[in-house]
Amino acid sequence: MSARFFLPYQRAWIEDASPLKIMEKSRQIGITFADAYDSVAKAGARGARLDVWVSSRDELQARLYLEDCLRWAKILDLAAREFGERALAEEAPARAHVLEFDSGRRIYSLSSNPNALAGKRGHVKLDEFALHQDQRLLYQVAKPVTTWGGQLCLISTHRGAHTLFNQLLVEARAGGNPMGWSVHRVPLQTAVAQGLAERIRRKTGATGTDEEFVRGLRAGCVDEEQWRQEYCCDPADESAAFLSHELLASRAAPGCLKDLTYLAGAAHPLYLGLDVARQHDLCVLDVGEKIGETVWDRLRLEFLNQPYAEIERALHRLLGLRQLKRACLDATGLGGQLAERARACFPGKVEAIVFTPAVKEDLAVGFKIDLEQDRLRLAEDDRLRADLRGLRRETTASGHLRYAGECADSHCDRFWAKALRQHAARHRVRAGGRVA
Repeated sequence: MSARFFLPYQRAWIEDASPLKIMEKSRQIGITFADAYDSVAKAGARGARLDVWVSSRDELQARLYLEDCLRWAKILDLAAREFGERALAEEAPARAHVLEFDSGRRIYSLSSNPNALAGKRGHVKLDEFALHQDQRLLYQVAKPVTTWGGQLCLISTHRGAHTLFNQLLVEARAGGNPMGWSVHRVPLQTAVAQGLAERIRRKTGATGTDEEFVRGLRAGCVDEEQWRQEYCCDPADESAAFLSHELLASRAAPGCLKDLTYLAGAAHPLYLGLDVARQHDLCVLDVGEKIGETVWDRLRLEFLNQPYAEIERALHRLLGLRQLKRACLDATGLGGQLAERARACFPGKVEAIVFTPAVKEDLAVGFKIDLEQDRLRLAEDDRLRADLRGLRRETTASGHLRYAGECADSHCDRFWAKALRQHAARHRVRAGGRVA
């Protein structure tokens, strides 16, 4: 296997034939690229006995993985036929992208539905395992697939300390490794030391040193938690956070954000929350669409050091939408006048809310309950996730609870706008502005 294609940590992963192997890794270090080669080598070899089943976090990643496999098949001059997306069984909703080789073996690349693996046989790759909504069920279904000589591979960045992925790593390192995992750990620093940044510079024509490459990635993170988890293989401490990584990941919905044109023709009720700030902090306006009992993120507008006239113009445009049924506005301090004018212009649609410790408790707990009861779909967005993760519930010296927190560019302003929106969606306003 030529060093022309693979760096040492990639070769170590490919050459490891252990029945169980697990990797905690930095983002964007080329492991998917290397693992796709491994899948092609397994399925495309003459006399190959087993298929390869690859479970990715979503349908897009499943398709991209198979595209990498197709590239490797061409490089290795292995005849391969792409069958596109196919149903795995007539009675099952699960579908997979399929690549078949002259060996008769196939690579199946599918999204994270655990039931798709039930009753199958072969090698199994669980990509971004810590991001899967039900890791335990996925593992329970995947492990028996390898009974007849297949290899089980788990690959992921971290999503908190309480995931099954991290529990398996802790048990392998400090608990005697009873399951027999072969453990690989590749933080960004290791990948760069083994040639990652140099390879990227050759590929892109960029300049600079390895140290500058690392500093650039660090500067692009919204907070220290993102840097430690996404690049340094350090799972976040869940003990202080109000919202766990696992809970937030389970409610993420790629592509749910829309534009004003969509909102103007929305088929379901819309609800709005506004957290007000003028200087230093963000002013955030958040809109969700309620489909059945679930509110989907649809639009988030952020203003920093902008005139109130501009904020008010955006607010009133949304309040004027036919399907916008109710809005909860932060009327604390500077927000009071904005809320008063909105109530006058749109009677029956607007509730002004003054933040107090009790109100914040009600909003925060209500938001968390909506998450836990699966009544919310969140946009996939690093800044939003950092903001939601930044909220802390603390006990003051006098024994009272308070909610506080911040991330790189916000004092959890995105959280409070979304919590206000959810409050709006949980209650109705009757004529005259009375809350039902």
